[in-house]
Amino acid sequence: MDGTEKLNDAAQDAPILLVEDRGAVRCLTMNRPKALNALSDDMLAALQAQIDALSQRQDIRVVILKGAGKAFCAGHDLKEMQAGRQAGDGGAAYFADLFERCAKVMTGLTRLPQPVIAQVHGIATAAGCQLVASCDLAVAAEDTKFGVNGVNIGLFCSTPMVALSRNIGTKQAFEMLVTGAFRTAPQAQELGLINRSVPTENLDRATQDLAETVAGKLGAAVRIGKEAFYKQGEMTLEQAYAYTCEVMVENLMWRDTEEGMAAFIEKRPPDWQE
Repeated sequence: MDGTEKLNDAAQDAPILLVEDRGAVRCLTMNRPKALNALSDDMLAALQAQIDALSQRQDIRVVILKGAGKAFCAGHDLKEMQAGRQAGDGGAAYFADLFERCAKVMTGLTRLPQPVIAQVHGIATAAGCQLVASCDLAVAAEDTKFGVNGVNIGLFCSTPMVALSRNIGTKQAFEMLVTGAFRTAPQAQELGLINRSVPTENLDRATQDLAETVAGKLGAAVRIGKEAFYKQGEMTLEQAYAYTCEVMVENLMWRDTEEGMAAFIEKRPPDWQE
């Protein structure tokens, strides 16, 4: 692992974010197991650094995001948030900066050229659930619990709500937000928050298999497709069709796409040059 890719958590003498490349798949492991991988200032900085670096890496085609220890992510670091209250303004400036940095990480995952797969186990709560919702795909161990439970301590999960409400139905999202109730992995799959729920012992393999399947496609096509997927969702129906028509034409002009079509017709593997 490149030393430039390590940021140390002040609370532990270990990299706060572990980075492992498995061919064209990069695996990022949040490494604050004692704090249930809470999104501390250092964790957000480490994730942002990886997002910035990965945006320039065409050789990395898929990213897996997971957590070390007993949980995927328990949300924001409440101890840091309480410490932030000590400022003269009661913490208002710190909180504004914190949520701005967090939103940049969440939107950064969506804007990355590579598909990002959340590999989830244990719990994914509040901003941890937001993290799952911000990834493009998600595979979870069947005993995982998901929640946006800030309301239980008097803090409505308004920023996690943004990603959650773009993943699941309105009434289901609102019920989770106002009750603080948890959803199981099978329920999360039914709601559309995750793609699949698997036995815990199969979690690593199932996630890696999905990553390798995606990584085996033409990388340029996946990159242009991911960008178009999110952009068209923000448009009117007419605008979306006009935009995606342009994307399809651009895609069809590529040498590797022409080769892929010829290979399909000729019933042979494509000879992609990317």
